[in-house]
Amino acid sequence: MKIVALHIFLFLICTIYCTAQELTPRFYWPTPIGTKVAVTGYSYITGDVLMDPSIPLYAVESNLNTGFLAYMQSFNFLGRTTNFLVELPYTWGQTKGIVFDTPAERRLSGFNDLSITLAMNLLGARSMSPEDFQFLRDNPRVILGASFKVVFPTGQYMTDKLINVGTNRWALKPEFGVLIPLWPKLLLEIETGAWFFTEDNDFVMGTRKQEPIISGELHLVKRFKPGLWLSLESSFYWGGEQNIDENQLIDRQRNAKIGGTVSVPIPHRHNFK
Repeated sequence: MKIVALHIFLFLICTIYCTAQELTPRFYWPTPIGTKVAVTGYSYITGDVLMDPSIPLYAVESNLNTGFLAYMQSFNFLGRTTNFLVELPYTWGQTKGIVFDTPAERRLSGFNDLSITLAMNLLGARSMSPEDFQFLRDNPRVILGASFKVVFPTGQYMTDKLINVGTNRWALKPEFGVLIPLWPKLLLEIETGAWFFTEDNDFVMGTRKQEPIISGELHLVKRFKPGLWLSLESSFYWGGEQNIDENQLIDRQRNAKIGGTVSVPIPHRHNFK
């Protein structure tokens, strides 16, 4: 049995460097083998927001639109539930601010970096049929998962511009997650990982290096019925000090976020989140 679904997301998504604070409830919740999910969404962000929060721009004012397409496929790998996810955003809008006491402004329009994620359940969720999945829903157990995300430097990037849609460097994120049932329909999810970056040799201010960024997420998920659930969540990150042309910057990033997610089923195996 194959399940085809369309998920419509309305959430904040810029580029991968905004997603050090991403909120991804139920990311390690397993699916039956052969599940296919098409994802589309849109976000509008305004305020003190950068496509890449590590660039040295201050007094920022942005108005950014992002359209989002993704596809997920589940399959059997070594007897375990495994998901393959590919994501491609497109952003357009305007950002302005101050760099070295000089006003700067940039109008943006282009594809963000393409990303691919491979996620696998290591404990508690072997490959399953729809019947096995229904049994797991009724009798949840501790599940341990791991994922590896790769962001390819495919986005639009201009070497003479400080503000860009793409990032001109690779980013890698290994992550572990655990799902702990508190009650049959109440789950606690904990995720922790780290972003690693390659050098950007064409950065407008010189060769750019960045230290890893450590991130984590916490979700409390209440399930009501298939497709209908509510999550309260938080995330945090720190790290990411930069070195530009052998000049070490004192620019450690650290922040935290709280939020919520509601998932509502609609006819024909679609879902609104």
